[in-house]
Amino acid sequence: MEVEILNDYSLKAHNTFGIDVNTKYFTSIKSEDQLPLLIETPIYENAKILILGSGSNILFTKKFEGLVIKNDIQGIHEEVIGDDVFITVGGGMIWNDFVQYCVKNSYGGVENLSLIPGTVGASPVQNIGAYGVEISDVLFSCKAFDFKTGLFYEFTNEECEFGYRDSIFKNKAKGRYMIVSVTYKLTKQPVFKISYGAIREELDRMGIETPTIKAISDAVSTIRVNKLPDPSTIGNAGSFFKNPIISKIEFDELIFKFPEMVHYPAGNASYKIAAGWLIEQAGFKGIKIGESGTWKNQALVLVNYGNASGVELYNFSERIIEEVQIKFNIKLEREVNIF
Repeated sequence: MEVEILNDYSLKAHNTFGIDVNTKYFTSIKSEDQLPLLIETPIYENAKILILGSGSNILFTKKFEGLVIKNDIQGIHEEVIGDDVFITVGGGMIWNDFVQYCVKNSYGGVENLSLIPGTVGASPVQNIGAYGVEISDVLFSCKAFDFKTGLFYEFTNEECEFGYRDSIFKNKAKGRYMIVSVTYKLTKQPVFKISYGAIREELDRMGIETPTIKAISDAVSTIRVNKLPDPSTIGNAGSFFKNPIISKIEFDELIFKFPEMVHYPAGNASYKIAAGWLIEQAGFKGIKIGESGTWKNQALVLVNYGNASGVELYNFSERIIEEVQIKFNIKLEREVNIF
């Protein structure tokens, strides 16, 4: 399969903020066999690269002066061993399509991650998570192409060096690998996690006494639809900031001043603070400045209300960081990648 490289290509349709910027070069990879061919091209040899999934975790602030490599590798293969189900999925598959495949087949493990935007290949990079579940809980291995050596490498869960919204692919190996497939270890006998967030309340509202994989997926999907804007109608990248983790000493000081502060134990005598609560208390929930703002139902989500530029959204996020720092002495960290 040949590799087609396009010039001066618009990325507006390839980022969920809907930022209208171009990239100098663009290519779509539909088979892992194309990658060794790509690195032999003169354009690749002389350009910086950016690997792109669905563009749901990125904010472009200017034209990308390099080569954007779009991961469009599809496919799904499963192997059942007793109650364990090993599913290998192409890195370009839409994440929620994979989740719904698992729900349909009653494979437990990712139902809490329903409706998270993005692709399968991006899931280990960010160690995506929601409602008490992270990719690190279910990832068995992933296959990645090494742009440095031109070889494929299989990463174990441990080798991914997962952290909170973090992995080896996001820090010390950033930009070096493209994840062509991921193998997840799921189960036919799941132990459900329904105490985190509003899942239990939503199940009660639905009249569900005995949870099932589908019921939990439906509950999570309903919660997310009610809280988060649809990127197809209003530009956003979901949660823009990480939930900060603070020490017990810092927590004790803050909870004394703000007893209603939303928080969760994070292990090792630390606490995770709800960034959305911090932003709301700083006065930013549902506000609009120019064409930038935060979502009316969730302050953690920055939105493009019209034709905001990436720079405008970035500057708006800077203002939020500054105000939260002043009020709580906590420095928020962006979850979204800035380019």
